[in-house]
Amino acid sequence: MARNSVILAGLIMLVATPAMAQNLLDPHPLAGVVDELRIGLHAHDVHHAALPFSVNQWRLNQIEDISFDLLFTSPDLDVFRWLGSPRPEVGATLNLGGKDSMAHLGLTWQLPIFETPVYLEGTFGAAIHDGALTGAAPGRKNFGCQVNFYERFGVGMHVSDNVTATLTYEHTSNNGWCQANDGLSNFGLRLGWKF
Repeated sequence: MARNSVILAGLIMLVATPAMAQNLLDPHPLAGVVDELRIGLHAHDVHHAALPFSVNQWRLNQIEDISFDLLFTSPDLDVFRWLGSPRPEVGATLNLGGKDSMAHLGLTWQLPIFETPVYLEGTFGAAIHDGALTGAAPGRKNFGCQVNFYERFGVGMHVSDNVTATLTYEHTSNNGWCQANDGLSNFGLRLGWKF
């Protein structure tokens, strides 16, 4: 029953968000600073690995995470142009089932696929979590470090001039730098509204 409520709440948010986003940012007071707002619905803890190669081992039965991401316009600076003009971003993935949540910041690169609306995307940064460093309760993670690496990979599409849809695999872990290193990976769909 609780899982159905979480899924229903997530679907309502995904449907209602375009109108809310338009009302919040019309007439675009943040134009030139904020590039895109994203909301997502995800399966929680699908795998422990950073790279999503073992798809046959994924656990997709816990769709209980909602994400919020704010992507900023790439700064007009030489260092950002040299890096390929990534967009700075800040976001959070919240678990509504009593498990681990995280907040993250990083840089997001987007690579168009030829002259199509399809793109590949990658994000690299850092994340903090609300979980345990060690001694986690059953069903939760031993993250080891309070601040961990954050990576996200995605395949997306420009649905229109102002709407994107991106399938993403996000991961946080510490690469063995702390005593424990339980990786957390989530998989889902992020819908974006560009301004």
